Amino acid sequence: MSTSQQKQRMLAGEPYRADDPELLADYARAQTIVAELNATRGDDLPALRRHLARLFGFLGAEAIVKPGFHCDYGYNISLGARTFVNYDCVMLDCNTIAIGAEVQIGPGVHIYTATHPLEAVPRRSGLEAAHPVRIGDGVWLGGRTIVCPGVAIGANTVVGAGSVVIRDLPANVLAVGNPCRVVRTLP
Repeated sequence: MSTSQQKQRMLAGEPYRADDPELLADYARAQTIVAELNATRGDDLPALRRHLARLFGFLGAEAIVKPGFHCDYGYNISLGARTFVNYDCVMLDCNTIAIGAEVQIGPGVHIYTATHPLEAVPRRSGLEAAHPVRIGDGVWLGGRTIVCPGVAIGANTVVGAGSVVIRDLPANVLAVGNPCRVVRTLP
């Protein structure tokens, strides 16, 4: 099956229209699985993993996402081994969200790849874009953290609760705030 031009543009980070028939069908498929996932008890790990394996592009061994989860397509998300995503997380995966191994994601964390033009005319026309997010192995994102489009977070970094990450963070640091900034290096 060929990929639509709009989907190709979306994955390339170029302006695209989300009302493309293929993207709408992909979205509908994902929402069916998300509804099944969210109707599953949080302690039923085998059932949660079955839904996640159908939804995500890659699901590492023992990785788990607690219900109250939302995403756009699912297939653009990869979770490394033993990664834990707590309740009520949102991942807007119009582009890739690559999360490493042994990552801890607190409750209510939002990860966005989707963005919109700053200029009113193209924004009002329905154009949008998306930029990939990369989160390294061993990262801990505190509850209610927001990770913005195009951001990369280095391995073992800790992001304090409620932070808004608008630019890349290096490995092995503690970063906090809005906008998120490095406050110290970690051993």
